[in-house]
Amino acid sequence: MKIFKEEQRFTQSWLVIIPIIALIIPLCIGIYGITQQIFLKQPFGDQPMSDAGLLFFTFVMLCFSILIFIFKLSCRIDENGIHYQFFPMHFSTKTIKWSELKTAKVRTYLPLSEYGGWGFRSGFFGNKAKGKAFNVSGDVGIQLEFKNGKKLLIGTQKKEEAKRVLETYQNKII
Repeated sequence: MKIFKEEQRFTQSWLVIIPIIALIIPLCIGIYGITQQIFLKQPFGDQPMSDAGLLFFTFVMLCFSILIFIFKLSCRIDENGIHYQFFPMHFSTKTIKWSELKTAKVRTYLPLSEYGGWGFRSGFFGNKAKGKAFNVSGDVGIQLEFKNGKKLLIGTQKKEEAKRVLETYQNKII
């Protein structure tokens, strides 16, 4: 009995840099605006954002930044089927039984042109023929095609290990 397990998170450096910049800009504008009001007795700009608006925008950017690091893609392949969870979108693990599948294989794909990027995707520009995708980074995934014609791609960073385990259970796909 072979088991495949993998957990992935968003760890790309640009996902750290962009939220930091998005937090620094409103803070700098806010500090500059406050100094303008204190020393020059006038607001910054022709149509200044209210303090409450600036605080709200900063809070939203902070929440978005934290949310990115909460996302986790988990995948497990065993004799019962393929189990996956994309937390916090799925609070419980989803199970796909081998009997539900027509095919299961590891493949290289084009994240931007096929699915429009990473995360939870449903085909680029609503392209339903590609099906859904749960991916965090990279360009390798476990492509599943269901007997009902639907497709699902689960991203993986362990290409060879996933291939070996899927080959073990190919006889369960009827």
